[in-house]
This record gives sequence, C-alpha cells and structure tokens, in this order.
Amino acid sequence: MRVPRPVAQFNRLITNPAARALTPWLPCLGTLEHTGRKSGKRYHTPLLIFETRDGFAILVGYGHESDWLQNVLAGGPTVLHRRGNRVVLGTPRLVSKAEAAPLVTPAHRLFYRVFPYNEAALVLTKTS
Repeated sequence: MRVPRPVAQFNRLITNPAARALTPWLPCLGTLEHTGRKSGKRYHTPLLIFETRDGFAILVGYGHESDWLQNVLAGGPTVLHRRGNRVVLGTPRLVSKAEAAPLVTPAHRLFYRVFPYNEAALVLTKTS
C-alpha cells in the first residue's frame, strides 16, 4: 500500500511536528535526522523504525520519491534519534519489504510484517 502524496504533504505540515515529540519514546518509532540533498538543511522526520542485527529497517510508505528517502540515499549524514539515544547510520540500501523481513529482529518482525506499507524498505547499518 502506498500512501497518497496529499496525505504525505498533510503529515509533513501537521502530523510530523506533533509526532516528533512522541517518537523518541514509543516502540518502533524514531526520528531520522538527514540533510537535504539540494538545500543542505537538516531535517527531522518521524518514521517507523525496526531493529535489525546491525542497524535498522524503515518501511517506505510514500513512494521512492519521498524527500527523506532521496536525502538518505544521496549519502548525507544520517542519525536516528530513538528512545533517548542517538545512532549514526550509513550504507543505505533500498530493498523490497520481503527482502528486509528476515533482517528484522524477531521481537519486531510480526509488527513489521502486518504493517500495510509494502512498497519497499530502507536498510541502514550502525556506523558508530
């Protein structure tokens, strides 16, 4: 399932500011800090985050043209803020949801599989 672009724009303006206050404390949520590939500006995007053995998998719900995804794939610095921790991430790989599923830790795998985003997943590795 892909979320329509107008919903993405609404979330960016209305939902995301409120969600950023909650994501550091809720399971399977985090805030991804990334740099704009054109502007160089730092952004903080709340996302569904699933732990893997050596990093995290993030479900892509708004399509491959999502700004946050394009920024991370462009190779700029990427930091995950989750549960009061700051984790530097690198080596972004865009894969199918099915390909990333076995990488997700068993504790989070069921929620990962039942969540309706099925377009792709971004897999990132901890670098520090």
